[in-house]
Amino acid sequence: MTTVDSRGASPDQEQISAEIAAVHKAAGRTSLAGGGETPNHPDRDFAPYRSSLLRHPLRPLVAAGGDPEAAELSGPVFGVTDVTALDADLTRQHIGEPLGERITVSGRVLDRSGRPVRGQLVEVWQANASGRYAHGLDRHPAPLDPHFTGAGRCLTDDAGRYSFTTVRPGAYPWRNHINAWRPAHIHFSLFGTRFTQRLVTQMYFPGDPLFAYDPILQSVTDPAARARLVAEYRPDLSVPEWSLGYHWDIVLDGPARTLPDPEEH
Repeated sequence: MTTVDSRGASPDQEQISAEIAAVHKAAGRTSLAGGGETPNHPDRDFAPYRSSLLRHPLRPLVAAGGDPEAAELSGPVFGVTDVTALDADLTRQHIGEPLGERITVSGRVLDRSGRPVRGQLVEVWQANASGRYAHGLDRHPAPLDPHFTGAGRCLTDDAGRYSFTTVRPGAYPWRNHINAWRPAHIHFSLFGTRFTQRLVTQMYFPGDPLFAYDPILQSVTDPAARARLVAEYRPDLSVPEWSLGYHWDIVLDGPARTLPDPEEH
């Protein structure tokens, strides 16, 4: 269902945009008062993103069994043999080729000092070129693509590099407010050395006209941090007559870190 405000009316884009502007203005004042320090992650309560008010714990988390290491015991184990080259090419996972604009997305996973993070598991998932996920809960009346599942993974090499071949996802509607549409994006998940060390975030495409209207992206109130979520088109990364190339580095910590995805809070 489309969200409603306190008066029982569904908010429109004008109302949501006004709320975003107000939160950004307040965040700017807070940042100046704090010496310009960027927050570690977007606020869990970002009012223009309506369901964020209901999607996170309100009390401190409690470790299972009182043992902070307990989560490690049931976590998945990934090895080099579990990941194949085919996993990183989302256009070759079915008998036929998917429809859409073929793209190559690559970059490096780095620590705060710019050092490469080797052997890092990088996972992606996304909507198809029509803006629909291959998931039973996605009821968007856009066509499914029988040749595109929209999920892939790879391991970073010794230079921290990753690379995926896929199709550019389409925008899709969601029910945060009247006529709300999400800009095209790819979800990224990175596991650290332990299962509990995980970053889930989103990569966006340059020049998308929906940026200013999207409460999820705009929940990152720092403009510089928000810009780091947008990939760069790079002709040198394009494959001639095959795919457009986009570059996107992921920094795991420090002042230039890639912020987590508020949608996954």
